[in-house]
Amino acid sequence: MNQAAAIATATPSLGDAQRIRLIFCFVCACFVAAVLTAFAGAILQDPDNWWQVKVGLDFLENRTFPVVDPYSYTFAGQPWIAKEWLGQVFLALAYRAGGWNGVVTLIIATVGLTVFLTGWFLSAWLKPILAIALAFAAAFLVAPIYTARPHVFTLPIIVVWTAMLFRAAREERGPPLWLLALVVLWANLHATFTLSFVIAGFAGLDLLSRIGLSKPGLLAKWVAFGLLCPLVSLIHPYGVKAILATFTVAYGNEAVPLILEWRPFNAQEQLFQEAAILLALFGLLVSRPRIGWAKALFIVFALHVYLTHLRFVYLPFLLIPVVIAAEVALQYPSLSTTTWMAEKRDGLEKLFASRFYAICGAMAVLLVGAVLILGGAYQVAPSPKTSASGALAFARDHHLSGNVLNSYNFGGTLIFHGIRTYIDGRTDQLFLGGFTKTDEATGHSDGKTLLEAQLKTYAIGWALLTADDTRIPFFAELGWKRAYADDDAVIYLPGA
Repeated sequence: MNQAAAIATATPSLGDAQRIRLIFCFVCACFVAAVLTAFAGAILQDPDNWWQVKVGLDFLENRTFPVVDPYSYTFAGQPWIAKEWLGQVFLALAYRAGGWNGVVTLIIATVGLTVFLTGWFLSAWLKPILAIALAFAAAFLVAPIYTARPHVFTLPIIVVWTAMLFRAAREERGPPLWLLALVVLWANLHATFTLSFVIAGFAGLDLLSRIGLSKPGLLAKWVAFGLLCPLVSLIHPYGVKAILATFTVAYGNEAVPLILEWRPFNAQEQLFQEAAILLALFGLLVSRPRIGWAKALFIVFALHVYLTHLRFVYLPFLLIPVVIAAEVALQYPSLSTTTWMAEKRDGLEKLFASRFYAICGAMAVLLVGAVLILGGAYQVAPSPKTSASGALAFARDHHLSGNVLNSYNFGGTLIFHGIRTYIDGRTDQLFLGGFTKTDEATGHSDGKTLLEAQLKTYAIGWALLTADDTRIPFFAELGWKRAYADDDAVIYLPGA
């Protein structure tokens, strides 16, 4: 009797187990947020950060959805939609509230939420310490895409979407209809909402692999849900245009091979990601878990998309652990939450369970205090490699006017400062029809003639180039004069 009582005291009740899981996930999320805060400037390295915020600011000011390009002179008036308007508005609101510090804080908070949710869903099947270790590893491996752009806001959505659908398939029940609201939110945040259709399809296949055709009514619910996904995604200011715009990139436009994030996986540059993939492959070969053909297909799909386009790094590293956690727990009980529930609690876990509210309150106060203190003590700003702040100050002081030929990395800052661009990061819809290819070719060793033609065709009045732009020698040969230079930017003006 005494031994039974001791065991009952040592093992957590369901409520205590939930509290311990929550604390573990919360601590992991806070730790990731603290690390990101220490490297906050890295979040603002992308040249697109500038124009994403500007589009949101313009929407807040004008309350209109653009249908033609208002930001470049080369494609002015051409069809263009702000298909990710809601994500851009979130960024703009954060900028209004706290400048670039506000933007970075919002991104870090979103990443923290993603880590928390990943740990939570994993710890439903796996021991909390293992779950948060996997969540932290995933957060580290996905770090290359942490930037001030709308796609970050979809990360918590895709984790919830994937976990809930595969859980419903495992439990042989219909997909939760409330998930359709996530599709609507996702569609207005970022163009990757079409991934929701694909993931739902794989979850449906997982159900089919379990029940075959034995439950036609249940299968009908999944088919209806799959048909509703694209339908509700049309609840968008641009309707079907938002879906059609994604195909421009999905089928590979001329700009895709030239943009780093759309390039295929390179093992020499993604060392940690390669190591993680090989380690996981080794583990699969040694342990040989049975995950079923549907989930195996999902793993192949996630890896294929990432290996094809770097920007989808989150598909394998965030989602595959969530999808296969149940199989791992069931086939290797020593790693499961069920086994953990039967074990004795250590001192830390007992503390988490008994002081749950006090610990959560203290951590919340610490987080708010850290945000306030760091927000006042440290000011973050976009990278000088994308801001061209000195060059733009020179242009303003010397009243430079006319069309500017800019390097791609300066397109965002020009938009932000109200200067029409030659080219910028909106190549999913604009700068096509051979324009981007021509611009890229002007930087080749034989590009002088092409550059000269572009200068005449677009009546270029000045040039704003990155310090390493390969076209710089051509400007000197064409008689243009260097008017300004610093470590990151160069301005050229036509010769007298």
